[in-house]
Amino acid sequence: MAIIKSGKVVVVLQGRYAGKKAVVVKTFEEGSDDKRFSHCLIAGIDRPPRKVTRGMSKQKVEKRSKCIKPFVKYVNVRHIFPTRYVVDMDLKKAVDEADLVDEKKKVDVKKGLKKVFEDRYLNQKTVTSEKKAAGSSYFFKKLSF
Repeated sequence: MAIIKSGKVVVVLQGRYAGKKAVVVKTFEEGSDDKRFSHCLIAGIDRPPRKVTRGMSKQKVEKRSKCIKPFVKYVNVRHIFPTRYVVDMDLKKAVDEADLVDEKKKVDVKKGLKKVFEDRYLNQKTVTSEKKAAGSSYFFKKLSF
């Protein structure tokens, strides 16, 4: 699974978050003790930000961008679809594997992820390369099919 690396934008195919976009945080090629298959830790957007137009005020843009709802999950590699896009968000600091075991700590991880996603959504112009800018703009759009 050389295609699926950290920072890659993927689409979830199975489960509760089917059809949602996510970013790979960490991959487990050989599996682990509790999961004996190759899987990934992904962080994604359950509810994307609402549409923003040029004529809207800054307050309205900020209000519409605050409705992002993140999720964090371990997913089998066969249940995700890698896209060509890459995002340069630093999610390894925001998502700690030890915190995902406890439900209360998982809520705190999701709150931290929400801040990271909102900051990146509001500051998309400051991305270093065009390829990663295209990835972040694709990541924050609702999947249409």
